Amino acid sequence: MKVTRIAYSKNLNTCKYDQLAEQAERLGRVRSLVWRRYGSLAGVGVSDRTIRDEWMRDGTADAFGVLANAWKETVRDAVADIKASREAVKVKVRQAVRQRTSDKVEQKRLFTALQRDQWATDPYLSRVMRQHWGRGRNHIANQIIVRSDQYRTYAPDEGGVLWLAVPGLERRSMVKIPLNTKVAPTGTLRLILRDNRVEVHYAVDASTLRSSQRPCGTAKIGVDKGYSEVLTDSEGTHHGTELGDLLKADSDFLTIKNGRRAKIRSIAEKAAKDGDYAKADRITTNNLGTTKRNRRHHTIEARVRSVTFTAVHQVVNAAKSVVAEDLTRSFTSLKKLGKNTNRRLAAWTKGVTAEALNSVSERRGSALTLVNAAYTSQVAPCCRILGTRKGDRLHCTWCGAVWQADHAAAINVLERDGDPDITLYTPHTRVKQIIQERADRRRTRLPVQDSSLAGRRANHPIRAVLLKEQEAENQP
Repeated sequence: MKVTRIAYSKNLNTCKYDQLAEQAERLGRVRSLVWRRYGSLAGVGVSDRTIRDEWMRDGTADAFGVLANAWKETVRDAVADIKASREAVKVKVRQAVRQRTSDKVEQKRLFTALQRDQWATDPYLSRVMRQHWGRGRNHIANQIIVRSDQYRTYAPDEGGVLWLAVPGLERRSMVKIPLNTKVAPTGTLRLILRDNRVEVHYAVDASTLRSSQRPCGTAKIGVDKGYSEVLTDSEGTHHGTELGDLLKADSDFLTIKNGRRAKIRSIAEKAAKDGDYAKADRITTNNLGTTKRNRRHHTIEARVRSVTFTAVHQVVNAAKSVVAEDLTRSFTSLKKLGKNTNRRLAAWTKGVTAEALNSVSERRGSALTLVNAAYTSQVAPCCRILGTRKGDRLHCTWCGAVWQADHAAAINVLERDGDPDITLYTPHTRVKQIIQERADRRRTRLPVQDSSLAGRRANHPIRAVLLKEQEAENQP
């Protein structure tokens, strides 16, 4: 398994950054050309080597103005992106095939054609692919791909600053970048230029990381992904409780900051409307920049990832098997939560949590199972019925028990693993129907049908088991 590491440039001068920015802009035009010519049906079955050979024969490559290795690696990367987008669309097409026919032979024929990129000759597959696969366009002009044999790293002083030398626009002309790390990057590099700083992305083997050497636990634990905390497990423990405060503080800061920027922007627009273009340009240049804002955003993202991965490691420390809810599908809420709450929830980083669960569990040898997330936070674990949710409390309408909602959801997630009726792709309407049918069957089997709350508590099956255990302990 490979994981990505990022090194940053340190005190890079403007001249070097401008050279890299010019190279990235030219390579961006190469990437756009690949997407324009091969980002649709014309690119199916076409490899990057075929494109390279064709452009070298017809002279297209002569107009790029960059070194051969630079534009060839860009072509390879763009073709890989096109293929990835096409493979992502095939997931939706496979779902459409399953809904269209239940014939296993026909499904196998269609799936095989999809896998071998022979769908263009099938009328049905071609139509469905066109429906889900929109023509892509390139918007990247700040990246440089450097092959592993095209750069070198060195440190002039032992234990000092590490330097990275990458090819420039001219042959045998290297651009030397000081890095903020003492660990030399390896393999193919991806240089991303942002806000006068260079990010060096590279992949390392996960088995070499210190965290991958730590063993996982032995228990089977269900987890619920939350907003105020990263995860809540089925034992009732909250992990990453600082996430909610971090997201709330960032959201509130941006609300105030963006309000002030809006006022300044209105002044600049008014000045431009009155013909004072010099004032409008000064305000735009000095007061409406994005460098500081983007750096702060990247800092917040790094802190969120750190909190999230730490929380997942805490869960895996005790778990050999982790059961989590699948939140890849969106759920629409009918409640009006208010603009402040909606703004804070918009920054909920469930994608980072899902990435951390996949990465950490695989690196440390823990099995991850995804289950259907429908109504997991609305079912009371004591009576297995739909309760009443009030804030972070879940009230059981049958026995009167009060549960912490995230804890109850984690228990339901754990019990949903292996459920024969509720699979990962069961519609949420059917899930609700199954829960209600089970609750009705359970009610009819109670020994005394007392409608009062006291009677329901007295006749609750869990309470009956507890009373028997107490009687056994009191016997001599």
